[in-house]
Amino acid sequence: MKLSNIGLIIGREYSTRVKKKSFILLTILTPLLMAALMVVPVLISLYKGGDRQVISIVDGTGLLESYFESDSHTEYRFLPVETTQENLKQTFATYESSTVLYVSPIDSAGNASVTAYSKEPLSMETKLDAERTIATALRDRKLQNLNIDNFDEIMDKVKSDVKIDAYTLDNSGKEKKDSVEMYMVIAYLLSFLIYMFVFLFGSMVMRGVIEEKTNRIVEVIVSSVSSFELMMGKIIGVALVALTQFAIWVLLLGGVAAGLSGVISSKMADKVAVATEAMSESPLPNANPVDMGDLGEIASIMDQISQINIGQILLCFLVYFILGYLLYAAMFAAVGSAVDNEADTNQLSLPITIPLMIGLFIMLHTFQHPSSQLSVWASIIPFTSPMVMLARIPFGVVPAWQLILSIVLLALTFVVIAWISAKIYKVGILTYGKKATFKDLFKWLKYKD
Repeated sequence: MKLSNIGLIIGREYSTRVKKKSFILLTILTPLLMAALMVVPVLISLYKGGDRQVISIVDGTGLLESYFESDSHTEYRFLPVETTQENLKQTFATYESSTVLYVSPIDSAGNASVTAYSKEPLSMETKLDAERTIATALRDRKLQNLNIDNFDEIMDKVKSDVKIDAYTLDNSGKEKKDSVEMYMVIAYLLSFLIYMFVFLFGSMVMRGVIEEKTNRIVEVIVSSVSSFELMMGKIIGVALVALTQFAIWVLLLGGVAAGLSGVISSKMADKVAVATEAMSESPLPNANPVDMGDLGEIASIMDQISQINIGQILLCFLVYFILGYLLYAAMFAAVGSAVDNEADTNQLSLPITIPLMIGLFIMLHTFQHPSSQLSVWASIIPFTSPMVMLARIPFGVVPAWQLILSIVLLALTFVVIAWISAKIYKVGILTYGKKATFKDLFKWLKYKD
């Protein structure tokens, strides 16, 4: 094996790919698409539809009119209490309402049954809102029937808003403020990016091998370099393309983050100045007209971000991306060498995509249970560790020995897989006209060098 030959292949792969228009477009559009993936689901969840729905209610309890309040999305109308269910069903088509709720009179136990009739299947949101509201009305009635003096005043006094401030303590008793929600967001983004880009760039290697094999270019190339040098050069060349894109994205995101941080800091400083001036002019401390709630929230978020070891997270992301990509790219290269067109890769690539999918599913479990046995072992096993370990690291629950063991096993597994893939690649790259099977792959592994 000559490193100079691998270097030539790397240079060829890198220069060819970064000059393509697709590379430039992907580099620019990917951050926008990632932002859309985060923003669009939120917008969709907030979208209530353009039409205002009308819900009619037959209230047999006589309690509900003060509990159902119409808003910009939903209008509640109360029908005569004398309306029976049979009359309701017979005249339903004449109502303007999309849904009619029939609430029975209260029984001896203080409960009521509810039946919903609608022109289309009842949405889950509408059903849950109605259930909660009716349950609240019945609960309040039961409490009032206890004949407690000053009941409303007592209920107002006993209501409490509880917010948990979570801290983790090390062995010395030093505390660190936690934000599970923020950890989950970071873990999801990192592990999903690992999954997406390992699959994306690994598939790019496979398609490149198939393209060169189909065009018979590979026959010319292997006359000057060995098949192993060609495979490794292609894998590393695509890896450098990926790292180039990552570097550009980090710079773009870093610039945006710096700009937002500056704007937030400026707004916070202005608000503090206004609040200070208002407090100095106000004769009473409680007369301060400036609401400082959002200022405290922003300060809390900034403090939580400052306690996250961003450098360690980015370093781990880089290490796991490189090793995870090398591992899967070697397998994708072997599959690409064994077929003549991309349509024939489905069967052979299945053993590659299954571990990736399993890692993705375990990753979703890890968000809730980062220290469970399943999460720990999946973060150590090489075929799932790139996704699962990145889901655990932001929570700060990974001991150093687990991290080192995971990285070492991932690197050793890549060496073994690269050796196996090289043996398949050497034979498959010059094999034409026959759709390879797993039996053929095992046969190629037995060939002597």
